[in-house]
Amino acid sequence: MDMIASLEGIVGDTERVTDAADALEKHSRDFAYHTPRNPDAVVFPKDKHEVRKILRFADENGVPVVPFGEGSSLEGSVVPIRGGVSLDFSLMDEILEIRPDDFIARVQPGVTHGKLNEALEEHGLLFPVDPGWNASLGGMCGTNASGTNAVRYGVMRDQVLALEVVLADGSLMRTGSLAMKSSAGYDLTRLFVGSEGTLGVFTEIVLRLYPVPEKTVAARAVFESIEAAGSAAIAMIRTGMQIGRVELVDEHTMKAVNAYKNTDYAEAPTLFLEFSGNEAGVESDVGKAREASEAEDCRAFDFEADEEGIELLWEARHEAALAIVAASPDKLAMSTDVCVPVSELPEALRNARETIASRGMYGAILGHVGDGNYHAVFMLDPADEDDLARAKEVNEEIVNYALERGGTCTGEHGVGFGKMEHLEAEHGDSIPFMRKLKKMADPNGTLNPGKMF
Repeated sequence: MDMIASLEGIVGDTERVTDAADALEKHSRDFAYHTPRNPDAVVFPKDKHEVRKILRFADENGVPVVPFGEGSSLEGSVVPIRGGVSLDFSLMDEILEIRPDDFIARVQPGVTHGKLNEALEEHGLLFPVDPGWNASLGGMCGTNASGTNAVRYGVMRDQVLALEVVLADGSLMRTGSLAMKSSAGYDLTRLFVGSEGTLGVFTEIVLRLYPVPEKTVAARAVFESIEAAGSAAIAMIRTGMQIGRVELVDEHTMKAVNAYKNTDYAEAPTLFLEFSGNEAGVESDVGKAREASEAEDCRAFDFEADEEGIELLWEARHEAALAIVAASPDKLAMSTDVCVPVSELPEALRNARETIASRGMYGAILGHVGDGNYHAVFMLDPADEDDLARAKEVNEEIVNYALERGGTCTGEHGVGFGKMEHLEAEHGDSIPFMRKLKKMADPNGTLNPGKMF
């Protein structure tokens, strides 16, 4: 079988099928340390009809298919570990419909959340899920992405009302509806969100939108210890205030950000905060947050109310991961993304710091702590077996600590193949049922094989 020729015949365009070395290399990796694996071909579909034909061809010929958005995942979800076709959705990036009176948007999977929000500005609306870089909405659906706004708005699964999905045999189905809620049948929409391309391929997504708040204020609170910052975050959540973002970064992260952005932030554990709503409510919430911070011996509490100042503040937080990577240009990143019950957060942060130090490693801690989600990021040389082994030990200890306290091995990055053993530890009794679902949806095992379990 000449796979390239067959795929070219399906899409009718030789420019949208390639096995060029640079294209294969780009689609061989994600943003983390995982060993790259080239696909055999990269295909750029333009519509759902092409996606259906490609998947039907792949299913009939035993060719693996791996959906690819912006390639910013962190647990190997987009790495084609068994070769096959990398299905790049960058050309399916149309915003199909915005219905401001219904607070919904209908988009193709290649649309990024940044592009959608730019289009929503004229309607006074926003799409809140913000994973930190300009990821594609299809990829965000695939991993059930989260981000800085999750404490107020929830995660990706909370925003997806309906999906158009192509199954492994090329058949097309729709889940959900344009209504804000439904009790009709099994909730297949939420099943597909977070399935990482193992059950089907998204060709259309219907998303929930929200009004832009009347007033927004951002703040930065600096602490002596990471535990104190975590305790302050919990205290803020307990007040019931309408806090939009509660982001923690440790002293290592702030040092990396200063070097990367040429800023002069205090190199100490810091909470980045955002409050939004009406003016009176925001002023009240800022006051409560200041009190909660001062109760934990906060060193400084500064806030920004103008748009430029807010953007600069959040630019520093959003680029924290890039700053950490830039500080070790010859290494790659391993990142945990565990989530614990909020009350467990301060001790979990302390445990993560002690675990990293016990191995003599450099590791930065940051996260969306308002919902108990935190990350430990360590830079490593994947070719250095000792370096890799130590990092994996630290990662495993942090994950086990979270699981022992009723938490999860992944709060937002997904399972891919990087977290498969941890998924087994967390949900071992339900893995057989998950396997049955996979076998039913993809009997020949062509959809992103080797992922999740």
